[in-house]
Amino acid sequence: MSPRIGMRICAALFSLALVGAAGAASAHVTVSSPDAASGGWGKLIFRVPTESETASTTSITVTLPQKSPLASVSSQPKPGWSVKLTKVKHDKPVKVGDFELTETISAVTWTATGDGIKPGEFDEFALSVGPLPDAKDVTFTVAQTYSDKTVANWDQIAEGDKEPEHPAPSLELAAATDDGHGSATADSPKSASAAGANNGDGATWGIAIAALALAAVALALGLQNAGLRKNGRNA
Repeated sequence: MSPRIGMRICAALFSLALVGAAGAASAHVTVSSPDAASGGWGKLIFRVPTESETASTTSITVTLPQKSPLASVSSQPKPGWSVKLTKVKHDKPVKVGDFELTETISAVTWTATGDGIKPGEFDEFALSVGPLPDAKDVTFTVAQTYSDKTVANWDQIAEGDKEPEHPAPSLELAAATDDGHGSATADSPKSASAAGANNGDGATWGIAIAALALAAVALALGLQNAGLRKNGRNA
């Protein structure tokens, strides 16, 4: 094997590893925020990619935390989609921050009035909420319905370092400032999927590392063979 062929194999395997890692990381429904704070208020942004190669995403239902209900939930107007807020009544008033509530919003559903999110595309859906739980993070579940009536439920909680197939979107909350918002910015959202979207999928990166190792071996063998041929010619 010539060094040139070894380099080509190395480049091809490296590109394949990167494509595989990026594809797996980008396929999840995730949540981020420019300002969500522990015990405070913030804007939630749900990013929804269409994984299907043949069907479009036509409906998204975000289920809000039930153990720590939100006193205020409002949706951002979105052309091409209608929105429905589902309320739940409580037998006894629920105290949320300075509020005592007899009913709260349990879920928000966006339904496409047009084509929805086509294969190979993604879209984002925003909510303004608060007060958020006084915690380090908050987890949501999402039901993604396709035009062929199949449903992807993003509701699995990670155990250990292994990321599930359909992780529930989880948001890391920033420390609250005096105005009740976090210090995160839109360029550095405090967000992650259940196993850590920013850290990538462990299995995928394992494949990437293996591919790079094979590429290095192929290059080394190419260089070694080239050296042997050169020495043979000089002998």
